[in-house]
Amino acid sequence: MASTMCVKIGRLGLRTSRLEVNQTWLRRAHTNQQGKENILKSYLQKVLDNPLPIGAGALVVGLVQWRRIRKRNEAQLEHEAPKVLDEKDWQVSCYKTLPLRHFSRLWGFVNDVYLPVWLRSTILGGYARAFGCDLSEAEDEEIKNYANLGQFFRRRLKASVRPISEEVLVSPCDGKVLHFGPVDVPTGLVEQVKGVTYSLNTFLGSYFASSPHTMPLNLEDPEAVVEDEAPRVLHQCILYLAPGDYHGFHSPVDWTIQKRRHFPGELLSVHPRVAGAISKLFQLNERVAYIGKWKHGFFSMTAVGATNVGSIKVPMDEELSTNQWKWEQRTFHQKIFQDVEVKKGEYFGEFNLGSTIVLIFEAPEDFQFDLEAGMPVKVGLPIIKPPVVKEDVTESKSA
Repeated sequence: MASTMCVKIGRLGLRTSRLEVNQTWLRRAHTNQQGKENILKSYLQKVLDNPLPIGAGALVVGLVQWRRIRKRNEAQLEHEAPKVLDEKDWQVSCYKTLPLRHFSRLWGFVNDVYLPVWLRSTILGGYARAFGCDLSEAEDEEIKNYANLGQFFRRRLKASVRPISEEVLVSPCDGKVLHFGPVDVPTGLVEQVKGVTYSLNTFLGSYFASSPHTMPLNLEDPEAVVEDEAPRVLHQCILYLAPGDYHGFHSPVDWTIQKRRHFPGELLSVHPRVAGAISKLFQLNERVAYIGKWKHGFFSMTAVGATNVGSIKVPMDEELSTNQWKWEQRTFHQKIFQDVEVKKGEYFGEFNLGSTIVLIFEAPEDFQFDLEAGMPVKVGLPIIKPPVVKEDVTESKSA
């Protein structure tokens, strides 16, 4: 009887011990669960307190993923000749109905969202790594000093990293050569990429009827030249700025600005693949053309807007306001300058993201570009071949 009681007591003690162990484990599990819940609540509270920076981070991640997908698609379509679409084709019409202007304004809003210091290395650093931004060239190399994406996009460069060549014509921006060459003056057509054109008349706004204008003065007589002037040829050069490039643009020559024409328009992508697929792309998009003259005659530099690049800023032109809610089609807003002198290499303006610069200018017949399609360019580097120095035959014979 006594032994039976001992066994029962032992079993009861064992059950009690197991119960205590279970209770202890449950208390610990409950404590751990509470700790995890507190961490989760704290994180959610941070998200709720700072929704815009988190959203900006998500946007950067989305941009990186989009870039990877774009590269994959480009690799797949590398050997396929894309069909060139006209602005009247249904694909382009559908593309134009997208609220790209609103997207661009939203992107501009996100650009100005204040980023807490603890988020800047993640978001701005992630963007810099994804698009190959070289911070060692920036005046301020410390990424935590940029309060938002906009400040980072508009960062200035050290003067020493972009020396200005002594050649008369230099690159106005960092980017990639999209196309270059002479303009077909009789037809008034310009190639945006090889085989895909846009109208010079529409691009610069009644160009041949404006002043200053290029030669020939009379479209019906393309051989006509100005008396006592050496024959000149109209040239064009298109440079594409990618999202990772320096977003400022500079004066490519010493010239005199006489007018500005702002053309409200679409904000379609100007990526080289799109430029090769949609004709008249540059005359469809919003753009700001500065028109004047240089040592060889007519000169113009045009900043072309694009998706998420509705904002074009030019310090000397404070009245300029791009990407407005409402805009008139097939018109432009003109401002006349009193012969504003601009020096080669001088800072001119900026985009909020990558876009395109188009140079259209007169030059002597022996003018030659020192470029190749697709090659990278940097601000201040020469984009023409040095002039050939001709020997004086008379002097050499007498010698």
